[in-house]
Amino acid sequence: MNELERFAAEVEANIEGLHNDHDVQALSRIWLREITRHKYAYNFRWMGRPIIQFPQDMMAMQELIWQIKPDLIIETGIAHGGSALYYASLLELVGGDGYVLGIDIDIREHNRVEIESHPMSKRLQMIKGSSIDPETIRQVTEHAHGKERVLVILDSNHTHAHVLEELRAYSPLVTPGSYLVVYDTLIEDMPEDLQASDRPWGLGNNPKTAVREFLQGNDRFEVDQRLVNKLLITVAPEGYLRCLG
Repeated sequence: MNELERFAAEVEANIEGLHNDHDVQALSRIWLREITRHKYAYNFRWMGRPIIQFPQDMMAMQELIWQIKPDLIIETGIAHGGSALYYASLLELVGGDGYVLGIDIDIREHNRVEIESHPMSKRLQMIKGSSIDPETIRQVTEHAHGKERVLVILDSNHTHAHVLEELRAYSPLVTPGSYLVVYDTLIEDMPEDLQASDRPWGLGNNPKTAVREFLQGNDRFEVDQRLVNKLLITVAPEGYLRCLG
């Protein structure tokens, strides 16, 4: 075993240790619950734009993008554009012609102006429309045509029905060895007092319940539990889906 292999083995042992440490697992769940009260994810920016994600998940996405080197990253849900520009920045570092395709039913004008003036917008294209509208799906499918490595991220409307439709529409575009990432599966794990009363999703009606139903009838994907074990702090437990073929 050389030094690189020895270090990799040490990391795997660390991850397994985290998975088996019930105290650490419990503390992580408590920490996740309590920071949610303070809208923790809202507090970070990427190159000036609000990213509205956990830093831990963004580190995981960096690892995946370097590993996969996608020609196309499809992201449903743009908001302020921080995450899309983050992925675009990583593609710029990776090199090649890869780009991000962002989809949102409501790209607000002030956000569009900021996104389009950003230096990383050169690797970002946007579609305004519902991610489950047939015309939107047609346009996205055209972008994916002929691409060798496609990564899909779902982060728009978080109801069970909407996410399930997204999963069925976009999962065929994901290439073997790449990922279908479903954010905010954490909603299912939050207590009743932390469920957003002004949103149509909640306990029993959220991305995690959609993922579970989707996987019952789809053998192309499996949950990457190792990645979740490594992160501990994530908005996407059971949401990192690896494409097997």
